[in-house]
Amino acid sequence: MAHAVIRPARPDDLDALVGLLRILFGIEADFDFDAARQRQGLAMLLANEAAILLVAEAAGRVIGMCSGQLTISTAEGGFALLVEDVVVAEPWQGKGIGRELLAALEKWAAVRKIGRLQLLADRNNASALEFYRKLGWESTELICQRRRI
Repeated sequence: MAHAVIRPARPDDLDALVGLLRILFGIEADFDFDAARQRQGLAMLLANEAAILLVAEAAGRVIGMCSGQLTISTAEGGFALLVEDVVVAEPWQGKGIGRELLAALEKWAAVRKIGRLQLLADRNNASALEFYRKLGWESTELICQRRRI
């Protein structure tokens, strides 16, 4: 396992985080990369008390990230955490960084007594799906739908 420090993101991380989202959105067919929009979204996450944005840092560089946002689940009768933007820079993939990021996110959720984490993954990203499966994530019968307004 590579050595990385997992910590909350800071405003001075935004350039690196936008770069990581460029990588992620290059994989996901449903999203188009737009640096200004992604920067705005990241800034909103940083300012949102119902969200957490974590980074993995090694040798003074941000090499990975993930985010979580609270949502109220009637099924749970409480909060669930929507996990998004799980991405690790290519040279660091397969070294346990993603696992560390998600473990830190899960710890953040557990302290807040959040009963469920959920995420969406690109159905064509076989390596991501296998990664989540190995970490104990389960597929559901639900499908994601969206409508732009």
